[in-house]
Amino acid sequence: MSGYDLLRPVLFSLDPEAAHKLALKALATGIHPRPQRRHPALSQKLLGLDFPNPIGMAAGFDKNGEVPDALLALGFGFTEVGTVTPKPQAGNPRPRVFRLPRHRAMINRLGFNGEGAVAVHRRLAARKGRPGIVGVNVGANKDAADRVGDYAAGIYRFADVADYFTVNISSPNTPGLRDLHHEVALSELLSRIFEARDLAKSKVPILLKIAPDLDDEALAATTEIALRSGVEGMVVSNTTIAREAVAGDPAAAETGGLSGAPLYHASTVMLARVRRIVGRRMVLVGVGGVESAETVLGKLLAGADLVQFYTGMVYAGPGLPARILAELPKLLAREGVASVTEIVGRDTEAWAGS
Repeated sequence: MSGYDLLRPVLFSLDPEAAHKLALKALATGIHPRPQRRHPALSQKLLGLDFPNPIGMAAGFDKNGEVPDALLALGFGFTEVGTVTPKPQAGNPRPRVFRLPRHRAMINRLGFNGEGAVAVHRRLAARKGRPGIVGVNVGANKDAADRVGDYAAGIYRFADVADYFTVNISSPNTPGLRDLHHEVALSELLSRIFEARDLAKSKVPILLKIAPDLDDEALAATTEIALRSGVEGMVVSNTTIAREAVAGDPAAAETGGLSGAPLYHASTVMLARVRRIVGRRMVLVGVGGVESAETVLGKLLAGADLVQFYTGMVYAGPGLPARILAELPKLLAREGVASVTEIVGRDTEAWAGS
C-alpha cells in the first residue's frame, strides 16, 4: 500500500475542488517524488520539440499555470496549462465537480473557470528559459461576443511563452462551444488562429482538441478540415456527455463532462479512427481513461504519439507518472520494440474497427 492509498480517504472526504487546491499547494512546496523523466526508449522528437517521454499532464489540472515545473518534476514529459480565457471568469455555480469512485471517474462542469490570460501569461513569462515542454490550452469566455476572436487573442498573447497550443473546442461546459466542430465555424476558427500566429511572427505548433461524442461522419469532417488548415496535431479527446458506462451511479445524472476509466475504450477507438484518416501527417495526443502503463501502451498502439491524463492521478496519486515511466520500457521490450516510436499505430486498424 502506498502513502497515497492512506491519504486518499482524507482527500476524498473533502470537496473535490478543495482537494484540488490542496494538491496544487502540495506541489508548489516541491516536496514530491522526482523520477528521471528521460529513458532512451521513450524519447521522441515531435512538433519540433524534444519530448523526454510520451506522458503529459492534461489541461484542467493546472488551469492558471501555477505548477508546471512541479508537474514536470513528477516525471511528466510535458504539461499543459489552461484552459485559459482572455478575461478571468468564475465558471459555473458550485457544486460542479463530482467523484465516481466505483468507476474511477469524475464529472465536472467547471466552465473554464480561471484567472484569465494576463495572470497566466505573467507566470509563464517568469519561468521562460527553464527546461521542459509547457503547452497552453486556449478557450473563449462564456460571454464573449466573438468567441473566435477570443481564441485568436489567446494564440497571439501566449505565442512568446507556449511550446505548443491546444485549441479547445470540445468542453461540454460552455454552451454552444462544441458547435465550433461544424465545418463553416471550424474553418473560420482555424483560419483566424493561424492569422493570429502569423501576426505574432510565431511558428508555435497548434493542436485541435475534439469531443469524444462525434459520430463517424462528423469526426471525418472535423479531421479533414484540421488537415487542410495546417493544424500540426489533434488531441483525442475531451470529456464525454455519455453516461452508459456509469449508469446507476449516484452522480451519473449530474450534467457535465465525464472523465476517467469509463472513457478509455470510446476515446481510444476515436483516436484510432483519426489516425486511420491522417496517417502520419499529424501528431496525435491520446487522452481518456489513462491510469497505468498498460493503458498508455494501449493508446500508443492505437495511434497516439503522446498520451495525457489527469483523472487517473486523482485515483492513483502523484506517483503514477513515475510508475508508468518505470513500467513502460518493460512493456515495449515485451512487445519486441526498442523505441516508443516503433509501437505507435501498430494496432490502429484493430482499434478503429472495434
